[in-house]
Amino acid sequence: MHIRQLLRRKGADVATVEAAASVRTALALLTERRVGALVVSSDGRTVDGIVSERDVVRMLHERGADLLGEPVSTVMTAQVHTCVPAAGVEELARTMTEHRVRHVPVVEDGVLVGIVSIGDVVKARLDELEEERAQLVGYIQTG
Repeated sequence: MHIRQLLRRKGADVATVEAAASVRTALALLTERRVGALVVSSDGRTVDGIVSERDVVRMLHERGADLLGEPVSTVMTAQVHTCVPAAGVEELARTMTEHRVRHVPVVEDGVLVGIVSIGDVVKARLDELEEERAQLVGYIQTG
């Protein structure tokens, strides 16, 4: 399965936040959108960074509650691992595991077209395995 197919199933909606927005604003967006990460983008089309719940928690531990008034740029990851829609789900799973990331923006021709979480990857892989199992059962029963 390719990421393009996965995005068709789950949708291409991506929650974004500007780098200048406060960490408090980012937390509100994470809660409101019920997501674990936001793509940091000045225009909603390009990837300037990514900020996750985990990023905020780690910095809160170091800096305390004053962090909530700081800009997202202070907690975001600027070196973002991205993928293209033509990438395979297994390839992306390896990338996520190797780099210990849970969210990967999907970019095509420099434009943000979606985001994939580790949960999306696991679900897609489970769906593939279930389909293979059903085919094998069908083959055995007709054989």
